[in-house]
Amino acid sequence: MSPTSSISPLAPAPESLLVACLCAAWCRTCDGYHEVVASLREQFPQHRFIWVDIEDDEELVGDLDVETFPTLLIGLGAQLRFVGPVTPHLSTAQRLLATAAELPTPAAQPAAQALLMRLQSSC
Repeated sequence: MSPTSSISPLAPAPESLLVACLCAAWCRTCDGYHEVVASLREQFPQHRFIWVDIEDDEELVGDLDVETFPTLLIGLGAQLRFVGPVTPHLSTAQRLLATAAELPTPAAQPAAQALLMRLQSSC
């Protein structure tokens, strides 16, 4: 699946977050996380949501190692705000998105930053 095929059709506000869910087709936890992402899209229509299959979109993912699912990558413009695994519960993602714009920029993560930039340019 192309990462752009899952982008919310609503025009994002300038301060919108890009939220990429990094998963794999074979992952049963990721199967259930589709419902979580759908709920997040409804609750946070100002943000852009992208589903990225780390194997199908391997060239896009680049050198970023994703070992635990689901993993979220969140960016505010060109600023990486979060990258890491999350529990597969709606409440976890809701809390993360509610505070993501205020999160400090994580320590240098070149592969995550590069993926963010590729996702931003493909949207």
